Amino acid sequence: MLAAQRKDHLLALLERDGRVVAKAVADELGVSEDAIRRDLRELADEGRLLRVYGGALPIPAPEPPVRERAALATESKERVARAAVATVRPGSTIVLDAGTTTLAMARLLPSGTGITVITPSPAIALAVAEHSDARVIMIGGELSRHSLVTGGGLAMEAIQRLAADTFFLGATGIDPERGLTTGELDDAVTKRALASRCTETVVLASEEKIGAAARYPVLALDAVTAIVTDPADTNPLIAEVEARIGSPA
Repeated sequence: MLAAQRKDHLLALLERDGRVVAKAVADELGVSEDAIRRDLRELADEGRLLRVYGGALPIPAPEPPVRERAALATESKERVARAAVATVRPGSTIVLDAGTTTLAMARLLPSGTGITVITPSPAIALAVAEHSDARVIMIGGELSRHSLVTGGGLAMEAIQRLAADTFFLGATGIDPERGLTTGELDDAVTKRALASRCTETVVLASEEKIGAAARYPVLALDAVTAIVTDPADTNPLIAEVEARIGSPA
């Protein structure tokens, strides 16, 4: 089989199965695994798939603007937010990541508990101030018009001078193999920096996030302390994700 025919076969498999495993395809076609890896690398260079360890995945769809994401799985996000708020300890300092589930958390935080909230999201800072008496610390920097979150060099400098107990992290995708991913490179960098300044990192996982994958890696699941899932979500991948939390794969 010619290289062009192999590539067409790989793309057809990707469309049919949602992933390509290099070793399995090599065995199927009777060619070397190196040949398949080379084909996948060339297809990735052409922007037709995403290379991952052992194979390939489809190119993730662009992440929609925050205004559009706010309308996705709203009931699931509310359930996750309520469960996450229940874990917040009185007197603690928490970081609320930018995102629609953390925005739901911000509106549910109780008063009278003496907590401090750090966030790179102006919308979340305002929601915390409006709905609770928590102390609010904003992380400054350049505001992304797409995600409405601050980032860049000024944000990185501010983050390195902070410390907190728990980081409630929102990701675009949460997958057993690919870990936590997001659709913006700067956002991934900011999330990792925030996680490095917190004692615990807790992932918020509404139903549309489980099994999804975006372009940029944030953290592996073994770098996460805990995950808060939707109690009404029956996705079988949840068990696989939870098994990898805090434990090397």
